[in-house]
Amino acid sequence: MGPVSVRAVQATTADVPLDISAIGNVEAMSSVDVKARVASQIVRVNFREGQEVQAGEVLFELDQAPFLDAIRENEANLARDKALVEQSKANVAKDLANLKSTQAQAERALALQNAGINSREQTETVVATADAWKASREADQAAVVSAQAAVRADEARIADAKLQLSYTTIKAPITGRAGAIQVKPGNLIKDNDATLVNILQIQPIYVTFSIPEQQLPLVRRYDAAHPLVVKATPDGGTTEEGKLRFIDNTVDTTTGTIKLKAQFDNPHHQLWPGQFVNVQAQLAVQADQVVVPTATVQTGPNGKFVWVKGDDDAVSIRPIDVARTWKDNSVITSGLKAGETVISEGQMRLAPGVKVHVLAPKEASEGAGNSSHQVGS
Repeated sequence: MGPVSVRAVQATTADVPLDISAIGNVEAMSSVDVKARVASQIVRVNFREGQEVQAGEVLFELDQAPFLDAIRENEANLARDKALVEQSKANVAKDLANLKSTQAQAERALALQNAGINSREQTETVVATADAWKASREADQAAVVSAQAAVRADEARIADAKLQLSYTTIKAPITGRAGAIQVKPGNLIKDNDATLVNILQIQPIYVTFSIPEQQLPLVRRYDAAHPLVVKATPDGGTTEEGKLRFIDNTVDTTTGTIKLKAQFDNPHHQLWPGQFVNVQAQLAVQADQVVVPTATVQTGPNGKFVWVKGDDDAVSIRPIDVARTWKDNSVITSGLKAGETVISEGQMRLAPGVKVHVLAPKEASEGAGNSSHQVGS
């Protein structure tokens, strides 16, 4: 047999990025169900469905009339109780004046009794009157304390009523994209009942993806050196770049994978909650890796191998270890050196020791054929 015609390539070296690829799911950084904190009627909605809303922006307005009435009622009670405080203080002042007068009379009565001028009964009457005014003063002082407590209770009720009034203006708790309005104007709502609208924070935003547990040590090692750069590409969209922010604390035993989460600034809203995206994270760049086209790699009973042409044009089987694929190439970790000639086409006609004739690359041969055709014409 003559030499077998084949095509061949040389094994080369390249700086190969060490990447991990996965399918990710876009998640909002925050999701808030907006609910009413008081029972009332919706009188106005100040935004459109799907609108971008800012934190603190007024979304819903509720009927304020019942809460304004409650404030006015409590303010009236406060004025009444403040008047009672002043009245009780005046009574205490009056009691104190009468007490001083009756105590002076009691002291004179005791002196006159000791001198034999007043009778014992007269003295006891004056002393009893002084004791009565003393008890009246203590009672009125207690009335002052009670009225002051009532004033504080009224003030607390007014503050609570004003707080309830503030809840009739429902504001956006976060900046984000508003969903569908669930309850329309005119409807009565209960406190902490139905969700009025859902707001999703989409800037920044998360992309969650999973990797095989075998890749976890590699991810942790490179992430410890610097936050990993993660790229997410939605179908038909442009690639967004973010950074790894979260590695789950447990491996899913049912799938043998672990969840990771990357954060993206998402300035152009390319990433949308619930969307599936292609995720790629570059761990490092491995320099001077031996690579060959993946088409040259064959699989046999003993694993991966390639056909290698020697200096004498004879071919031999070379077992190899393939680390991974990169673009259209396979990264070889052992069994092959850069510069060796590897058969890329015609392997089915080969056997160990067979001589080969290496044809020119397709591009070169096609170009030569076109040139000769032009000359012949």
